[in-house]
Amino acid sequence: MMTAVKNDRESETAANILLVDDDRLILALLSDGLRKQGYRVQTASSGDEALAICQREPPDLVILDVRMPGRSGIETARELRQHCDVPYLFLSAYSELDVVKHAVDEGALGYLVKPVDVPQVVPTIEAVLARAAEMRAMRERELNLSTALAAGRESSIAVGLIMERYRLDRRAAFEALRFHARSQRRKVEEIAADMVRSAELVNLPAEVLDRARGRQGTD
Repeated sequence: MMTAVKNDRESETAANILLVDDDRLILALLSDGLRKQGYRVQTASSGDEALAICQREPPDLVILDVRMPGRSGIETARELRQHCDVPYLFLSAYSELDVVKHAVDEGALGYLVKPVDVPQVVPTIEAVLARAAEMRAMRERELNLSTALAAGRESSIAVGLIMERYRLDRRAAFEALRFHARSQRRKVEEIAADMVRSAELVNLPAEVLDRARGRQGTD
């Protein structure tokens, strides 16, 4: 988790927060308060400006005013969700239930009501940063698992193709696939994917088949 620090030497590791509000006085007060808490802070006075900043240098957290002229905070959040992988909190002078529900529906991890007392909202900010880190880690694990499963499926299909074409048992077919990958200095998964995508089975060199057949029927 990227947490706030109050040490200049460690400031580069502090969480980077983007504040978005069309009220420049609020921007000045909040940014000053958050910097005093040790955060790095960027500011934007419109949704378009916020999106440009996020695409250029994604922050660790965006705090968005709900009601802004032009592109509203809700619309900005929708764009952030589609194009930038950044967590966000909504900020508003209103605490109506329908606004809060809309904020949650748009994927906000929290909701702050003006006027904001910065020291009191630091725990909320830290909780959101922690939650965002957990969600990123979960997505990475899911992606790695999906990639591994896909690679495993392709390897199994490729082994099956080799078994059928060259009349090898499963172990020998896998050894042929492994030898072939090693001879090309590539990963087994890459060779398997090529075989699965190809309209025809890649022809295996004779020396690869000879080595594989030497393993056939052995333990």
